[in-house]
Amino acid sequence: MSPDQWDDLDSEETVIAIVEAIRAGGHECEFIEADRSLVDKVRAYRPDICFNIAEGHCGDAREAQVPAILEHLGIPYTGSKVLTMALTLDKPMTKRILVWHDLPTPDFQVFERVDEPLLPEMYRFPLFVKPSREGTGMGVSAHSVVHTEEELREQVDYILKKYHQPALVEHFIKGREVTVGLVGNLEGPVARRLPQDPKEPRVQAGLRFFPPMEVDLQPYLETDAVYSNRLKVDIPEKLNYIVPARLEEEMIEELNWLAAAVFRVTGALDVARVDFRLAEDENWKPYILEINPLPGLNPYISDIILEAKADGMGHTELVNMILNTALKRYGMI
Repeated sequence: MSPDQWDDLDSEETVIAIVEAIRAGGHECEFIEADRSLVDKVRAYRPDICFNIAEGHCGDAREAQVPAILEHLGIPYTGSKVLTMALTLDKPMTKRILVWHDLPTPDFQVFERVDEPLLPEMYRFPLFVKPSREGTGMGVSAHSVVHTEEELREQVDYILKKYHQPALVEHFIKGREVTVGLVGNLEGPVARRLPQDPKEPRVQAGLRFFPPMEVDLQPYLETDAVYSNRLKVDIPEKLNYIVPARLEEEMIEELNWLAAAVFRVTGALDVARVDFRLAEDENWKPYILEINPLPGLNPYISDIILEAKADGMGHTELVNMILNTALKRYGMI
């Protein structure tokens, strides 16, 4: 296993904070580890609903494992369902959905072997290389941005050997990285498609968008250049989180619409965070990087927590907002 194999898992601090928040909302709540004892323990506890934050342990669709178990047992849970969890963990599969819907995402190619030929349309450096199915910036470092084919092959080889999964190669978007968190569920006709007529109203009713957040990477450009695993895991408390990000209102509206569109076409539920790059040489055009339907909920450093705080909402209120959104979806309140 790679040294950062477990970087996606939540800290004890996060777990305790969520349990306390749910209890503060007037509920009885216990923490159950999402390991192999889960089936027996959840049957014994007999919850009305599970607040799911489980990343899973192993496998291509590990974030879908606990939702699948809960559905098999007939137990409601917060957050997106099995298909969405499996789809969105796989970044290339998510990007194929985005491309099919004409949503802006960087051009890409997936490498399963280091010697695969680079597609002609991809032969424009710099490129960005990362694992296909990881989170928390795993496999992302200053070396992820490659400027020559030799560097590309070296980084693809590194990803294949270290993470034992395909490498995702994208056109590197030079510019700003911004994230948008949202809670709720879309109202009205929300099949996994976008309106065919661009003049139709943008469907985003039922969602609450938090102020967009940007991480100030300027002090780390010489060592990291991007929002890397090192920054996210080793020194998150030292970073300067700019929230609300300094963006024009028109840009914020566009980001919210794109976030709602990704939420819709991937079938997300209750809560998510959508990450963007704003292209410096294209008048700051937003490109969708990915959607995280299982965003971190650490009470101090998680992106969506900081965004909610900027919107006047504390950790306890946000956790209970997610829970109540799910309860409402199941018809339990």
